[in-house]
Amino acid sequence: MSTAAWITLAVLTLANLWFNWWISLRQKRYHGIFRLVSFECIILLVILQIPVWFRDPFIWYQVFSWILLTGSLLVACLGFYTFYGKGKPSDRMEETTRLIKTGLYRYIRHPLYLSLVLLGFGVLMKDPEGIQIGLSILNFIALYLTARIEEGEMNRKFGQEYADYMRESKMFIPFIL
Repeated sequence: MSTAAWITLAVLTLANLWFNWWISLRQKRYHGIFRLVSFECIILLVILQIPVWFRDPFIWYQVFSWILLTGSLLVACLGFYTFYGKGKPSDRMEETTRLIKTGLYRYIRHPLYLSLVLLGFGVLMKDPEGIQIGLSILNFIALYLTARIEEGEMNRKFGQEYADYMRESKMFIPFIL
């Protein structure tokens, strides 16, 4: 990696640490630890893939990459729109005051984490090889663990209503997972 890439990595890592501390960890919401790992994987993937981002734009894996990246953006926008519109978050970014069961949340419990999974695999598909494959798998595992820990937090917060919601919906992929 170039000097500029190392500096970018350092700056983004510090921002990632600050964000996860400020949003989750200082409130003892420990799903932020695994989300930090996920964000770091995505940062590394982007830095490693920048040199090939537009190389061979019509090769099958580049086209598939753009489909995943577009899907990631769409899921993130719909997820945030519903979260802020229906979840009535308090002053803290991720502190919803209502259980959301509409929009994408009707089918999946974690659309925002799904968007990060799609982002990670979309960036991987720019040039799917080597360490990038490992980072994408680690990203998925970190997001899965983030979601599991957060589900425990939501069970404590919303009780039986959340337990019922878990039976009615899937974690990431409607009707499947």
